[in-house]
Amino acid sequence: MNVLLKFLKFLLGLLVAAALLAVWGLLIEPRWVAHREIAVEVPGWRGPPGLKVAVASDWHIAHEFKRVMTIARANAIVDEINAAKPDVVLLPGDFISGRGEDGTTPEDVAAVLGRLKATRGVYAVLGNHDWWTDGARFNQALGAAGIKVLLNEAVPLPGTDVWVLGIGDKTSWHSDPRRAVHQLPAGAQVLTLMHDPASARELPPLPGLTVAAHTHGGQVWIPFVGSAVAPHGWPKDKTHGWVDIGGRPIYITSGLGVSIYPIRINMRPEWVMFSMSGQPQK
Repeated sequence: MNVLLKFLKFLLGLLVAAALLAVWGLLIEPRWVAHREIAVEVPGWRGPPGLKVAVASDWHIAHEFKRVMTIARANAIVDEINAAKPDVVLLPGDFISGRGEDGTTPEDVAAVLGRLKATRGVYAVLGNHDWWTDGARFNQALGAAGIKVLLNEAVPLPGTDVWVLGIGDKTSWHSDPRRAVHQLPAGAQVLTLMHDPASARELPPLPGLTVAAHTHGGQVWIPFVGSAVAPHGWPKDKTHGWVDIGGRPIYITSGLGVSIYPIRINMRPEWVMFSMSGQPQK
């Protein structure tokens, strides 16, 4: 009888722990957005000292609460980013949840993200979900909202010697890093954004900042193991933070929303503010 009672208590403890974990993973952590501050030093940096670059990706905006990133929540995050007064905003794709099955449109997304303010501009690349929904419509809607959408393109950052390089999404067959890089002047310092980090494997070393998205950090991070899942064969221990790809450091953001399953455990959503600096070359 004592053994049975101990077993029942143990089973009850497991059920309570599972229930608490479910509440945390489904309701709390997916909505507990981290604002990270990261300093980046570039040797011979020629851009404005302390250039503030905000990166916010994988919004997966929807109308439905169960998809986590409602329009109201997305607007609140936009307000938070604007309050930090970035000089540049980089948006590395996947702006819509699923393919807009709940009625969310590219225009709905653009109405939210078009409120982002940055003194030197807001730049975006489309992610696989954006292309699967309607890539052309997203390009038009975001552009009309004042966001510069890049597709394997390089453009100068206004008022600086820095360039912005946007790589197309690899999952949806829009990635062409070599074409993009050929548009850069020799020795350019670059803010590079892409959706799928796999595109970085085709990039030469570029001085500056390189960011990617798509992985969500796996949404569930297991200590000493890595992500519970990673997309398309990507290494499970290289889904978040600074990773080495071909000898170059790339920051992979955990993103803001969720996809496939609406859960996060030990992998908070985030937006990141990078501060660029460096010692001048002699």
